[in-house]
Amino acid sequence: MLGNIKFIGELGKLSLIHESILHKCIKTLLEKKKRVQLKDMGEDLECLCQIMRTVGPKLDHEKARSLMDQYFSRMRSLTINKELPARIRFLLQNTVEQRANNWSARKAYSDNGPKTINQVRQEAVKSNDGMRNEFFNENSYLPTRIKFDRETLGGLADMFGQMPGSGIGTGPGVIQDHYSPTMGRHRTNPLYNGHNGNGNGSHQPQFEAGSKPYTKPSQGQGSPVFNHKQNHAVQMQSKDLAPRFVKKGKVNAEEISLRPAQSFILSKKQIPKLQPQMPMIPSSAQGPPLGQSPQLGLKTNPPPIQEKPAKLTKKPPPTKEELIKMTETLVADYLNSKNVDEAVNAVRDMKAPKHFLSEMLNKIVVYSLDRSDEDKEHASTLVHAICTEGHATGENLLQAFLSVLDQCPKIEEEIPLVKSYLAQFAARAIIAELVTIAELAHHLENGAHFPLFLLCLQQLVKLKDREWLGDLFQLSHVNMQKMLPEIDQNKDRMLEILDGKGLSFLFPLMKLEKELLKQIKVDPSPQSIYKWIKDNISPKLHTDKGFVNILMTSFLQYIAYEINPDDDEEQLSAPTKEQLDEEKQQMLSFKPVMQKFLHDHIELQVAAMYALQVHCNTKGFPKGMLLRYFVNFYDMEIIEEEAFLSWKEDVTSEYPGKGKALFQVNQWLTWLETAEEEESEDEEY
Repeated sequence: MLGNIKFIGELGKLSLIHESILHKCIKTLLEKKKRVQLKDMGEDLECLCQIMRTVGPKLDHEKARSLMDQYFSRMRSLTINKELPARIRFLLQNTVEQRANNWSARKAYSDNGPKTINQVRQEAVKSNDGMRNEFFNENSYLPTRIKFDRETLGGLADMFGQMPGSGIGTGPGVIQDHYSPTMGRHRTNPLYNGHNGNGNGSHQPQFEAGSKPYTKPSQGQGSPVFNHKQNHAVQMQSKDLAPRFVKKGKVNAEEISLRPAQSFILSKKQIPKLQPQMPMIPSSAQGPPLGQSPQLGLKTNPPPIQEKPAKLTKKPPPTKEELIKMTETLVADYLNSKNVDEAVNAVRDMKAPKHFLSEMLNKIVVYSLDRSDEDKEHASTLVHAICTEGHATGENLLQAFLSVLDQCPKIEEEIPLVKSYLAQFAARAIIAELVTIAELAHHLENGAHFPLFLLCLQQLVKLKDREWLGDLFQLSHVNMQKMLPEIDQNKDRMLEILDGKGLSFLFPLMKLEKELLKQIKVDPSPQSIYKWIKDNISPKLHTDKGFVNILMTSFLQYIAYEINPDDDEEQLSAPTKEQLDEEKQQMLSFKPVMQKFLHDHIELQVAAMYALQVHCNTKGFPKGMLLRYFVNFYDMEIIEEEAFLSWKEDVTSEYPGKGKALFQVNQWLTWLETAEEEESEDEEY
């Protein structure tokens, strides 16, 4: 399943699948299915994350930004839903963070390529820094002066700038330098004659202090006897080795051995300790620090030994229970003092983590639900101040609001009007522009927590006014039918519910469509019709195509009813002379009203012609009806020539019956176009 989803995403990246299909796939994966619990949607949500990671960057452009914002708003709300498995929630969270990071995935490891020799040296110094500090601190002596011949070392020692006694790092696979191939070819130097021949492989370094080497009296390593024993032991070991391990001839100064040293093949009992053991010297015999010797053979002096500062004990962050208790105390103090600034400062001092902000706002809202209306208003003011000061976001508030809604069944047992109180909070948040109507509606579709959305709109009318809410609602492009339970998602039922809530003013055209024909039947005089429209329809809608469509449809339905009450098909196809005269007389009576709204508005005249086209299509295009109306509209100067020709050239599938309509009136339109051209030619002469 994941493979198929990724394949679809890759096809989308190559533009082989249209974006609308990809959006449909995303909506299908994101929507909750009927009779399917949220916890069983893990596979769909995992596929959603996969398709987002694959083709999300291509879909996240300016035109589809609003859709993508809605998708990710839903995904963010799912990240805090405990019904989902933790793995799915983390997948969703990673996808949300990836979009916030401009669709770039987090890098678990970054390879910076090969290192230079200087970088290797610095890392070697750092890795040995701790061992060197312990070495200097545990031994209370240092020799007065150490002499090394830089030129005699050469080879790998010169490459890595290492001093004898300190290996190239530590750990398995690292050869200590007193057993390295480099050291094996400089055994003539007195400095490296510290290997004893007792078979235990211990190594005692020898240093020169002044002109005399310091030796431990108990071992007498400076004596000829010791050197003889040591050389004898080395020779014995060489005899026991295979021929390929025996070095033939002497090694030149420029030669670098690529074979392991003899000590590398010693038995386990002969493996020396990694750290050399040095004899104790009184502190009075200490010489200058090792890092200050100018003859160490190091290209850079090791950094000075620094004592680690004492660790400061950090106060652990507050637990969730402590944060909840602090929030409840904060709200209680605020509702008593009504001091917003102090409460906001207390929120800042809490230093609550981001994942707790939604729960903090949740506690503030829940705490005030059983308080007075004044306290609820003050709580809304506090929430607004917290978000305005940047301590929380509108998204945190929306998540808090939704989490309170999930608790509604329990809260309603103690507070029956909890949805009304929550509607007040939501309305104040919308007025403060912390949340938009579209964002709230997205989470309440298909009647979720019905009638909360309608209650919120009622509160907005109380806090503002009808005109303000009407404009805001039109800009939100919310589909009101989707906000109702599925059984009520039709126009008639929606208008009935909105009438009951006092919100029918949000859909004035639907009210006009239902009431205008009734008003015309009561009083068909043009003065009465115009007065009713002026009193009930906002002037902003007078130039709306939907208004003109409804107005023209109502007139045509009234005329058809007057001349043919029984809707007889024969009379429609072959009307009598009296019926034709009655039809023309009715059109003349409505002429002042039609001219009032259509004059000098070509686009509105085209809308009126489409209303006529739909009316004739409903009647089955009776012979001659459309042509008869066209001629009357032209002769009465209700519709101009330009509008007729625009209707002819316009191509749209929104209104049915355009092909049949053109077939009936095409000859007349051709005559009209020719007559107009002749008139223009006459005017030129």
